[in-house]
Amino acid sequence: QVQLVESGGGLVQAGGSLRLSCAASGSILRINTMGWYRQAPGKQREPVADITSAGTTNYADSVKGRFTISRDSAKNTAYLQMNSLKPEDTAVYYCNADILGFTLRVSQYWGQGTQVTIRS
Repeated sequence: QVQLVESGGGLVQAGGSLRLSCAASGSILRINTMGWYRQAPGKQREPVADITSAGTTNYADSVKGRFTISRDSAKNTAYLQMNSLKPEDTAVYYCNADILGFTLRVSQYWGQGTQVTIRS
């Protein structure tokens, strides 16, 4: 079994920063792409950023230049550094990962989500 556990959410003022972490654990042979999604109230879940096992990154236009995704492969952990936060960044942030498990199948996993609230 594989688990993704997010941490680091909270309430900050506009212009502030937060750092989210996503730790994967369990029956893992290899983690391919890791990413972050977010879902604001009344809206669909949307991709925020992702990072491949080779370190290639992608960002949503709305966060480019403000958010940075990184990973520590030795710790099976991904991070999302969020700077210059805006009220519109308020959402539940979910970690996502494509993981090759002991069954030799690649499956997609989601974390439970962490709330990020930006106060104007």
